[in-house]
Amino acid sequence: MKAWPIVAAAVVVAGAIGLLVLFGVANDQPAPSAETAPTVAAQDAVIVTEKVPKGAASATFAGGCFWCTESAFQELPGVSNAISGYAGGTEYNPSYRDVYTESTGHREAIRVYYDPKQISYDELLDVYWRTIDPTDAGGQFVDRGMSYTTAVFYENERQRKAAERSKAALDESGRFDEPVVTEILPFTTFYQAEDYHQDFYKKSSQRYEQYSEASGREEFKERVWEAIEEGS
Repeated sequence: MKAWPIVAAAVVVAGAIGLLVLFGVANDQPAPSAETAPTVAAQDAVIVTEKVPKGAASATFAGGCFWCTESAFQELPGVSNAISGYAGGTEYNPSYRDVYTESTGHREAIRVYYDPKQISYDELLDVYWRTIDPTDAGGQFVDRGMSYTTAVFYENERQRKAAERSKAALDESGRFDEPVVTEILPFTTFYQAEDYHQDFYKKSSQRYEQYSEASGREEFKERVWEAIEEGS
């Protein structure tokens, strides 16, 4: 999404340190003060900022721009909701502007709620791999930087084993010339993104289509998956 203009941010340079601070205005809640904003250590706590649907299982994936990963999962049979947000970092309650600075440790991610009787975690993994370029360690398509890199955040040991197994199988399949570099990481934090990011492919369909086509993601998916399978 860095290809799209965003509202100007105030820049403060703190002496020789050269500290860059960007103040976002898109966050729905006021930024907490230094006294009330805890530092979230990855090993300390699991934080989720949305209500888990009753009886649903959850899965968390980072796949670059969350507009595109959300749209890939939202309509799947058995998925009750796919929520855009920020995962895996240490900054408390980040806004989009915060994550954009690449200083929070968070990735753009989605949290998927699904009925395991209708769709399995392994099937979700299969959809995930077909949505991203798992060989890109620097971002995804036109979106560059750590916040756009890919990761599977496992929420229990079963998910960890399934994700590792699925990644290894993809790496050994010969589909890619480069190694699969998507990280398999423990789930620690997930903060729901601002309302205007949720279901963006529906709310702003024209802008979403323009971005999706220009990003190179759809072209990549067609070349790597659809074209090969049609010819097999």
